[in-house]
Amino acid sequence: MAAPVLAYEGLGLVQGSGWLFRDLDIFIGQRDRLALIGRNGAGKTTLLKCLAGMIETDEGRRTIQPGTKVVLLEQDPQIAQFESLRDFALNGPDAPPAHEVDAIASQIGIDLDRPAATASGGERRRAAIARALAQNPQVLLLDEPTNHLDLAAIEWLEDWLGRYTGAFVVISHDRTFLTRLTRSTVWLDRGALRRAEIGYGGFDAWTEKVYEEEARAAEKLDAKLKIELHWLQRGVTARRRRNQGRLAKLQQMRAARAAMLGPAGTAKLGLENDDVKTKMVIDAAKVSKRYGERTIIKDFSLRIQRGDRIGIVGANGTGKTTLLRLLTGEIEPDEGQVVRAKTLDGVVIDQQRKLLDPDKRVRDVLADGGDWVEVRGQKKHVHGYLKEFLFEPTLVDAKIGSLSGGERSRLLLAREFARRSNLLVLDEPTNDLDLETLDLLQEVIADYDGTVLIVSHDRDFLDRTVTITLGLDGSGRVDIVAGGYEDWQRKRQPRGAPKTAAGRAPAPTPARRPTKLTYNDQRDYDQLPARIDRIDADIAADEAALADPDLYARDPGRFAALTKKIDAARAEREAAEERWLALAEMVEALGA
Repeated sequence: MAAPVLAYEGLGLVQGSGWLFRDLDIFIGQRDRLALIGRNGAGKTTLLKCLAGMIETDEGRRTIQPGTKVVLLEQDPQIAQFESLRDFALNGPDAPPAHEVDAIASQIGIDLDRPAATASGGERRRAAIARALAQNPQVLLLDEPTNHLDLAAIEWLEDWLGRYTGAFVVISHDRTFLTRLTRSTVWLDRGALRRAEIGYGGFDAWTEKVYEEEARAAEKLDAKLKIELHWLQRGVTARRRRNQGRLAKLQQMRAARAAMLGPAGTAKLGLENDDVKTKMVIDAAKVSKRYGERTIIKDFSLRIQRGDRIGIVGANGTGKTTLLRLLTGEIEPDEGQVVRAKTLDGVVIDQQRKLLDPDKRVRDVLADGGDWVEVRGQKKHVHGYLKEFLFEPTLVDAKIGSLSGGERSRLLLAREFARRSNLLVLDEPTNDLDLETLDLLQEVIADYDGTVLIVSHDRDFLDRTVTITLGLDGSGRVDIVAGGYEDWQRKRQPRGAPKTAAGRAPAPTPARRPTKLTYNDQRDYDQLPARIDRIDADIAADEAALADPDLYARDPGRFAALTKKIDAARAEREAAEERWLALAEMVEALGA
């Protein structure tokens, strides 16, 4: 095995009154493609800075092969103090050659002569990427590299990293980005560091295996309750299975909406019955918008109904924000009209975490300094509400300034989701969130009673969340597709036999697959949901009986029988869920 080009052994760092992590060992090989995974606040960004030599640790030894250049792409580089983006990119003793910076800037689409103070988040991110890549590093440390980038820039970066001959370690919330690029995974969890020689695509299966092994070990050590408490706090397996069930429901919702969309994607006029009118939230008819000589939106029509989840995608400058503002009424169209329900009450969640006062406490943001939060008309204790958003209740009196960027974003979501509304507008909601919080956000959106409009560059998030995708290409036309990002991409592909990126003809057509389920499979697919509901009802009734505090003393035999019955029912439910999910995947594959 070749010696690592960069390593940190026995790494330990004190933060506040205790150890953030201790006794960590990390080794980076010459061509490693590492995903660094962990919760917000676990110390991922800090670990990258330790690897880059930017933080002096309390313990450990950092070794690096002579001649190895390590470059860190920071999540929030300090750019505003420079006159222009070019000044930032060419600043300092480690500044890259100007011609290298210009070459990358032209490919990624950024004008480096833009004033730094007025540059957008996407422009600053592109400038930072141009500076980092132009330094020709042997090791790249990437902290949320896709934040603020549009889809075209993300795909360019994926292509560049795919051809890169050095090593990289990446922190990212973008599952598609991680799955396409990484070959190994480093997991920072509860102060420990684990590594598996699998890319992010195998992360979920690996973590479940780790927790199963921990549970078995805990039983031997008589510490099962401690592990179960952690599982309840993390909720990974349960949340993932719920999300899988919601994905199946999402496919059904997409199929229903596809039936309502005409060939060109516009709403069918035949839907104008009383039932549809009562469900209508926003009705856009032949809407156009121009700025000067340029047409941003042209002849756009769509009826948005209660419960729709609308994703808006496209490169920067194609009109995503304009379309969103037309739909919400911030601006008026030049032609056509947009009619909104009179009862529409919207909440906008955008990238405003920097506006949170760093001197305020978590309690102040959520509960105005008190103990109770008004959550869509119902009172919840602030401790319990924090746990719903994956916070430890002990953080209730922490200052906002002590939270990580991802924790601030999560707190902002918790505050805004508490408000009573029937329209939710999310502008790049996934920036800075960890992967567990993304699972939670998907769950909250799926359970939301109203309508959701989402502008996002996160392809996996859109595929898991939206029922309709509005795709913009800059020509003024808006593609309306029932489904997520991948469905839009398939629609955009030119007709005829496609070629691969290398220009080769496609592979021969595979053998013909079955076109429908077998009789037994179809019967199980239809009947299992009702059976699972009955099992859930039985479990709830038995758990209610088991909750009697005097039951064990009064009737230990019944207590033991109920416990055994609940365990058996849970196993039966899990088997039924796994069977139905497998069948749902078969149905989806047959439909494709």
